[in-house]
Amino acid sequence: MLVHLQGAWNPWLGRLTLSQIPYHSPIVLGAFAFALLAAAPIVGLMTYYQKWGYLIREWITTLDHKKIGVMYIIIGLVMLLRGFIDGIMIRTQQLLADGPRSAAHLQAVHGYLPPFHFDQIYSSHGTIMIIFAVTVVLTGFQNIIVPLQIGARDMAFPYLNAVSLWLTAAGAALVMISLFIGDFSHAGWVGIVPLTELPYSPGVGVDYWDWALQLSSLGTTLGALNLITTIIMMRAPGMRWFRMPFFTWATLSTQTIGLTAFPVLGVALALLSCDRYLGTHFYTAGLGGNLMLYTDLFWIWGHPEVYFIILPAWGIMSEVIPTFSEKALFGYTVMVAATLSIAGLSWAVWLHHFFTMGAGPGVNLVFSVSTMLVGIPTGVKVFNWSLTLYRGRLRFETPMLWAIGALFLLLVGGLTGMMLAIPAINYTVHNSVFVVAHFHTMFLVSVFGIFAGLMYWFPKVFGFRLDERSGRRFFTFFSLGTVFVFAAMYTLGLMGMTRRLDYLYNPHWQALLIIQEFGIFLYCVSVFYFCKMIYVSIRDRAKEAHGQDVWRTSRTLEWMTLTPVPFYNFAVIPVVHGRDAWAMRRDSGLTATSPGDYEDINLPNNTIVPAMLGALAFGFGFGMVWRIWWLAGLSLLGIIGLVILRSFADDRGFTLTAATVRRMERNHEDTGIVTDHISPPVAELALFQ
Repeated sequence: MLVHLQGAWNPWLGRLTLSQIPYHSPIVLGAFAFALLAAAPIVGLMTYYQKWGYLIREWITTLDHKKIGVMYIIIGLVMLLRGFIDGIMIRTQQLLADGPRSAAHLQAVHGYLPPFHFDQIYSSHGTIMIIFAVTVVLTGFQNIIVPLQIGARDMAFPYLNAVSLWLTAAGAALVMISLFIGDFSHAGWVGIVPLTELPYSPGVGVDYWDWALQLSSLGTTLGALNLITTIIMMRAPGMRWFRMPFFTWATLSTQTIGLTAFPVLGVALALLSCDRYLGTHFYTAGLGGNLMLYTDLFWIWGHPEVYFIILPAWGIMSEVIPTFSEKALFGYTVMVAATLSIAGLSWAVWLHHFFTMGAGPGVNLVFSVSTMLVGIPTGVKVFNWSLTLYRGRLRFETPMLWAIGALFLLLVGGLTGMMLAIPAINYTVHNSVFVVAHFHTMFLVSVFGIFAGLMYWFPKVFGFRLDERSGRRFFTFFSLGTVFVFAAMYTLGLMGMTRRLDYLYNPHWQALLIIQEFGIFLYCVSVFYFCKMIYVSIRDRAKEAHGQDVWRTSRTLEWMTLTPVPFYNFAVIPVVHGRDAWAMRRDSGLTATSPGDYEDINLPNNTIVPAMLGALAFGFGFGMVWRIWWLAGLSLLGIIGLVILRSFADDRGFTLTAATVRRMERNHEDTGIVTDHISPPVAELALFQ
C-alpha cells in the first residue's frame, strides 16, 4: 500500500505545484540564467547551420561505440563542471561563514547559503562528481578505446551499449532538473540513514537522488556486461590474454567490479524506495528495521566503486607513460596480476568506512589488515611505472605531464590511505576534512588520468591534436590549485575541522580557508585555459592534423587505424603476433596498413529506440519522484512495449561493400567521427519509405 504523504497532491501533477519551483531563490535564478546563456549559443549555431538532422541521424541514433563514448565523455564533462561549481559554492560558504561575526548575505544567517541549501549542494557535489562525472567519463574512454585496442569493429552488443548510455543520461537529467524543480537530497551523497527516511526527508530531494542513482546504476551494470563480453569474445586473431594492452586489462578488472557491485547498490536503493513508497521498515530504527543494513549494503558497493574509478585511470597511465618513455611497460605480467588483485581486494575493505561504528576490535583488525593489503599491489604499480620511466627517452608532452601528476597524487593519497587504515588514527580523524582531503586526492588521480587520456587519444578520435601551449597552462594552474586546496584541507583536518559544516565556529581557521579559496581561483583559471585549448584546437585543426600515430612512439593496436578512426574501425581485422602490436609493426617496418584484399563489412543500423528508452526512463523517474502515477505508469508501459517491439525487429544491419571500403581507404576519404552521411542508416526510417 502506498504511503500517504501530507501536503497537496492531485491526480495530474502529483505533488508538483508552482511553489515547488524555487523562483524566489537568487542562486537558483542565477543558475537558470547561466544554463540559458550556455545553451543559447549551442541551439543558435545548430539552427543556423541546420545541424539538427545531423545530430539526430549521426549521434542520437548511433550505435557506433566511438560516438557513444564521446557522448559519455561530454555528459561527464558537463556534470564535472556542475560538480565543480558546487565545490566552489561549498568552499566559499565556509570562508564567509567563519566565526560568530561573519557577515550574512542573501537569505543566510552566516555566509550566503542557508543550511538546507548548503546540505543540498554538498549532497549533489558528491553524487555528481563520483557517479555522473568521473565514472561516466571513464566509461566513455573504455567505450571508445577497448574495441580498437583488441581489433574489434564494435562492442559485442551495440544496441545494449546505446541503451546504457541513455539510461545514464536519464539519471544525469534527473539530477540536473532537481536544480530548477523541487530540491535535491540533503542527506549527503551516501544517503545517510535515517535522514533518507520519510520522517526526516518528506520532500522530493531524496527521491531525485534515489531514482537518478537507480537509473544510472542499471546503465552501468549493462555497460559492464557488454564490455566484459567484448573483451572475452571479440579479440582479434592472435590476441591472447597476455597480449592484450594494459588499458584493456584495467577495463576488464573495472567492469568485473561494476557487474558485481552495482547490483548491490540497486538492491540498497530498492529497499529504500520500499521504505519511502510502500511503508516498509528495512532501514528504520524501529519496527524491525536496521540502520546498519543500509550502511553495509552501500559501502559493499561504495568501496569497489572507488576502484571502479581508479583502475581505468591507472590503465590510462600505463598507456601514456610507456609511449612517452619510448619503451615497453616494465613488468607487464606483474602489473596485470596487481590489477586483478586490487579488484579482488576491493570487496574486502568496505568496513574501514565505519571503524567507529562499534563493530568491535576483531572486526576492525580484519578490515584494517585487508585495507593495508591493497597497498602491496598498488606499490607494485608505482615501482613498475617508475622503472618504466627509468632510463627512458622521456618526452614531457601534455599527456605525460598529467600522468606524472597522477603518479605523485597517488603517492600522497596512498600514504594517507595507509594512515586511515589504522583504526586508532581513523578514530582520531574520522569525519574530519582530513578524510575529505584523502578521498579527493585519490579522486584527483582519476581526474588527472582522465585529462591524460583526453590529451592522448583526442587526436586519434578527431584527427587533430589539442593545443599544446594552452594544455600546458591548463595543467599548471590545475596542479597548483590542487596543491593549495588540499594541502590546506589536510592541515585543517588535523586541526579538528569536521566535514559538512555550513558554519565554522573557529576564526583561527580563516587563513587556511583563504588559501583554499585561492586554490579554487587557480582551478577557475585552469577551466579558462581548458576552454581556450578546445577553442584554439578546433580553430587550428587543419594545422594540427596528423597521421596514424600522432605521438610516433605509441604501442597499441588503436594507432594502426586511420586518423580519425573510420566508422568501421579496421578495413580488415588485424592479426596480432605479440604484445604491443603496433610497436612491433613499427619496429619491423610493417606500418603500411592497406591490405591486399578487402572484404564486406556488416555494421548495425542506427536506431532511435535507445534514446526513446532513455526518455521514457526519465519520464518514469520524474513521475516516481513527484508521485505522478499516470506518467510513471505510461512511461513504464512504453519501456516494456518498446522492448517487445524491438525484439520482433528483423534488422540484419548495414553492409559496407569491399569496393566501398577500398575506395575510402585508398582515397583517404573523410570517414571520421564528425563526418555526415557516412554512418549506417537509421533503421526506423525504413518504416516511412
